Amino acid sequence: MKEVLTPSIEPISKEEILSNNWQIISKINFAGKLYLRDKSETNTFKGNLNKVDSDSLIYSKINVRHGCIYYHPINSIPFAVSSEYPVYKIDSSKVLGDYLVMVIQSNGFKSILNKKATGISKARVKPTDFLETEIPIPSLSIQKELLRRYNDCIYEAQELEQKAIQIEEGIKHYTIDILGATTKQALTEQEGKYKYWNLVHFIDVAEWGVDIIQKKQKKDIFKYPIVKIKDICLLGSGGTPSRSCPQYYKGSIPWIKTGEVLNEEIFETEEHITEDAIANSSARLYPKGSLIIAMYGQGDTRGRTAKLGIDATTNQACAVLHDIDNSVVTTDYLWYYLQGRYDDLRSLASGNNQPNLNAGKIKDYDVVVPPMDVQNEIVAHIKEQKALAKQLKQKAMSIREDALIEFENEIFE
Repeated sequence: MKEVLTPSIEPISKEEILSNNWQIISKINFAGKLYLRDKSETNTFKGNLNKVDSDSLIYSKINVRHGCIYYHPINSIPFAVSSEYPVYKIDSSKVLGDYLVMVIQSNGFKSILNKKATGISKARVKPTDFLETEIPIPSLSIQKELLRRYNDCIYEAQELEQKAIQIEEGIKHYTIDILGATTKQALTEQEGKYKYWNLVHFIDVAEWGVDIIQKKQKKDIFKYPIVKIKDICLLGSGGTPSRSCPQYYKGSIPWIKTGEVLNEEIFETEEHITEDAIANSSARLYPKGSLIIAMYGQGDTRGRTAKLGIDATTNQACAVLHDIDNSVVTTDYLWYYLQGRYDDLRSLASGNNQPNLNAGKIKDYDVVVPPMDVQNEIVAHIKEQKALAKQLKQKAMSIREDALIEFENEIFE
C-alpha cells in the first residue's frame, strides 16, 4: 500500500481546532463509521493531535484488523486525531478512497492484518507493517465499475430496509395512536388507517397526550373497558444467581437478561442456569407464554417487551407477566398493546442516573380491553405487518452479503 498511500503528519493545536470550529475523533466503529467528540470536549482533551484533511485515509491501530478504517471524502471538513490513528494521503491517480476502504474491510484483508498485529493486551498494527501489505489495485475504471455494482446492490438493500422501517412505523402508530388523532378532522383522515386502535370516543376531545389515560375521565373517553395489569395477570420478577459460583451458570435452564428483551419471542438465551441456582437466588422459572417488560437497562432497553417461547428464568431487571387471564385478554393482544405503549411506559420510570420502572407502576398500568373479535383482528393485522417487515429485512441482508461476496471474489480471485 505504500505505493498509493503517503503518511501525513500535520500537528494541530487545540486553539486552531477551536478557531476553525473543527472536532476531534471519538472512534471509528467496525463498519468504518466515524464518530467525533462534542466540540465542548476540545479544551479538556489531553495529548498531541494531527490534522486530517479531505481525501485522506485513517485507521485505528488497535482495531483496523476488525474493519476500523475511514476514508475522509474530497471537500470534507478537516478534523483531528491522536497518534492512535495514522493519517495517509491517497494517490488519487492510482486508487479511489472508497475502493481502498472496501478492500481493507474485506474478510480476506482482515485476516492478513490480524497476523501483523503485535502486542498482548491491545495488539496493534504498526504503520510500517500496514504500508507493506499488498493489495490488488486494478485500473481506476475497473475500481469505479466494481464500486458501482456494489453500491447499486446496497441502494436496493437500503430501499427494502426503508420499506421495513415504514411498516414498523406504521405498526408503532397503529398501536401508539390507540387514543386516536389530535383533532376531529385528523381523526376522519386516519380512521380507516388505524381503525382497530380507535378504541376511544372522540366527542369533545381536542388535545391528547401520552398520559391521557391517567388524566382524562375514562368513562367519557374509552369505548371499551379499562383494566389494570394486576387485574388480568400475576406479576413477578427474577434474580441473578451469585457469579462467585460458576457452577450455577453451567445448567440447561434458560436465563434472560434485559439485553435479550427485544420485542420478539424468546426461544434461546445467552446463558443457562441450574436448579441449584434457582434454589439459591430469587430467580424463578416462568411458563412459556409469559410476557416480559424490561424495567431498566442500557439505552432503549427500558420499556421493551418479549414473549416467552420457552419456559425460562430472568434477572431482576425483568418484570414478568404470567398466568394471564385469557378469558379477558389474549396474550398477544396484551403484548402488542404494551409494545404500542413503549414511550408511555418509559415515561413512568423514576430515578436520576438510571431511571427505572418498578413493579408497582406496572401493576397499576391501564389496558384498554376491546371484545375478543376486535383483539383478534388487531393481533392478526400486526402479525402480518411484522412478518412482512422481517421478510424485507432478511432480503436486504441477503443482498448486502451477496454484494460483498461478489466484490471480494472479483478482487481476490
